[in-house]
Amino acid sequence: MSVMHRRETIPTPGDTPIDTTPGRKDPKKAAMSGWIGSALEYYDFALYSLAATLLFPTIFFPTENPTVGIIASLATYAVGYVSRPLGAVVLGAYGDKHGRKKVLVFAMLLMGFATFAVGLLPTYGQVGLLAPLLLVILRLIQGFAVAGELGGASAMIVEHSPDGKRGFFASFSLQGTQVGSILATAVLIPLAALLPEEQFHSWGWRLPFLLSALVIVAGYVIRRRVQEPPAYVAQSGDATAKRRFPLVDVLRTHPWVLVRCIAMTFTNVIGMATLIFGVSYATQKGYGIGFSSSEFLWVTMAANVAAVVTIPLFGALSDRIGRRTLMVAGGLAGGLLTMGYLYAIQLGSLPLVFVCVVIVQGIFFQMWNGTFATFFQEQFPMRIRVTGFAVSQNIGLMIASFFPSLFTAIAPPGSSNIPMVIGLTTLGICAVAAVATMLSADTKGKTLEDLEAR
Repeated sequence: MSVMHRRETIPTPGDTPIDTTPGRKDPKKAAMSGWIGSALEYYDFALYSLAATLLFPTIFFPTENPTVGIIASLATYAVGYVSRPLGAVVLGAYGDKHGRKKVLVFAMLLMGFATFAVGLLPTYGQVGLLAPLLLVILRLIQGFAVAGELGGASAMIVEHSPDGKRGFFASFSLQGTQVGSILATAVLIPLAALLPEEQFHSWGWRLPFLLSALVIVAGYVIRRRVQEPPAYVAQSGDATAKRRFPLVDVLRTHPWVLVRCIAMTFTNVIGMATLIFGVSYATQKGYGIGFSSSEFLWVTMAANVAAVVTIPLFGALSDRIGRRTLMVAGGLAGGLLTMGYLYAIQLGSLPLVFVCVVIVQGIFFQMWNGTFATFFQEQFPMRIRVTGFAVSQNIGLMIASFFPSLFTAIAPPGSSNIPMVIGLTTLGICAVAAVATMLSADTKGKTLEDLEAR
């Protein structure tokens, strides 16, 4: 009779056990990395959005017709979304094939360089049409870079998180985007308030863009330290999955999921109507409302501060009652109350504007915004998760980004019933997104293994 002996390793004093597992879940570190990275990257993206409504119409698009100037400037804002689907395809594939960590580092560095370059651009008065052309090119680069940010960050967090807390942890990457918007607004507010208008428009606006140099350094340090999710590391050796191009895989296996996620993304029309068109409606001379740029920087700040508070609350609530309920209720209520927010602007009541923007943008829209990233990630299996999320979100945002220009076209300066026209249009678009949400698979109570099996 033979006896099989099991080899045992007896540690000697001073030895440290070696962990040979492919990775260890660390949801807190993943959430913190996603939060900080998203904050820095969306500082850049939000900074441009604010400048497009408050500054660029006169700096890069001077024209005697105020409507043309506003539409042209908002169109460059939209151009950043045009390049996002391409960025989603390229960076999504990179993230699915080579790792969530690598794509996040690259996306942040590219965004930082592009935004810094905006601060160095000559104006229309200095070089003519070359100025808006260079502005458009840099905006395209911004859009390409940001396309991989939220998809990679939320995939990293979802795959690190325990099943019962995916919504809570993943919400921190969305909270980071709001913090980035707050940082952008916080930098512009003192400049707009303290500098004479002529100096602010000539050189003061450049300073926040030049600060993006810090993003390049901070982004590299932060993103290099995060580890890949263990489930992704374990699956990364699948040779069959590596041979497929992720976009082709998505289109072959999950085409209707992709279409529904694109439609759900249209809920962002709430933000387009309130913080993009709403700012133009309130501050541009053509509309004659009379609010100042600095006043609406504070309005934007209030909306984003409220969102920072509510996003993790709704993320945690989605773990208890499911994502779909919050997304449908928040989208429809936010779309409906957009009309009241624009009516408050028309009345010229700044206190009422603050109340309405907190309710619409800070509460109801965040019921959707704080939960959609987790819900989208749960619709796709791991091998195509970054691509599926990034492509659907960024195609949807590309379409939605033209809503502010559409709003200006259907309700130009001098027209009547602007709050009703824009409010009903916003509600109709939100209704389409709500239907797409209800037709999507419910993920409440599902483990990552359940989602893979489905």
